[in-house]
Amino acid sequence: MQLGFVSAILAEQSLDDVLALASREGFSTVELMCWPIGRADRKYAGVTHVNVSDFTQSKADALLGMCALYGVSISGLGYYPNMLDPHQDVSGPAVAHFKKVIAAACLLGVQNVNGFVGRDWTQTVDDNWPRFLETWKPVVRWAEDHGVRIGIENCPMLFTRDEWPGGKNLLTTPAIWRRAFNDIPSTSFGLNYDPSHLVLQDIDPISPLAEFKDKLFHLHAKDIQIDRAALSEVGRFDFPLRWHHPRIPGHGEIDWGRFMAEVKRVGYDAAVCIEVEDDTFARGLDGHTQALRAARDVLLPLIH
Repeated sequence: MQLGFVSAILAEQSLDDVLALASREGFSTVELMCWPIGRADRKYAGVTHVNVSDFTQSKADALLGMCALYGVSISGLGYYPNMLDPHQDVSGPAVAHFKKVIAAACLLGVQNVNGFVGRDWTQTVDDNWPRFLETWKPVVRWAEDHGVRIGIENCPMLFTRDEWPGGKNLLTTPAIWRRAFNDIPSTSFGLNYDPSHLVLQDIDPISPLAEFKDKLFHLHAKDIQIDRAALSEVGRFDFPLRWHHPRIPGHGEIDWGRFMAEVKRVGYDAAVCIEVEDDTFARGLDGHTQALRAARDVLLPLIH
């Protein structure tokens, strides 16, 4: 396995700076963010370390040369919009840009593109399903044609009032994964597995690994802390931001020794990318670097 991190936490740093930090801190890979240039609509979004608009083979070669210089590979390209947003002026451009990310990955020889399926948060899973299939079958075919795999992160995107009641991402649970992979049976369609999002939903993050071992394309390493006192006050039906906190690995609820042992047992041998959304560390480059180091020191002994 390769240990890396998600570049979104270094939003203010250039691509050269990101790769230099990865090399200096002993990371062998990075998931690079590929949002369109422009204003972000939420935290950790809108980060552009690879601009895939008008991306060419010469630009790809230059980027690969930079990676070779620092000895750091690209674990995947990341873009996480709501491609099933009920407003076409949101979902349409998101689908079009996601296809550009896939095309860029092909030019780079990068196997994985990671994102969300999306969801109309005002509708049930069943009500979303026809549009999910209509939207995603062509996207998956596009990925197949380009020799690229899509890893869907299992984040519910259900934290605040604006995402209530259904959340803005459909593929959040084993039952839904099973249904989706049955209806879109492609070797190019799988998971960017993040165990913290299962803990949030009171789902064991370890038990699904064996069943979905062939769909584990990429892995995010993020932990979670449940505020039991707050949960006892407001209950699980209140907005999750009121009773949980994202943490780095080793600082939350997950037993990373057990988790990584099962990851190894089921045969996963690809990237493990730390995702820093932990506000207990100071903001800015120094705080983010400290968080990456602390998570690295927890995980590195477990992946070799």
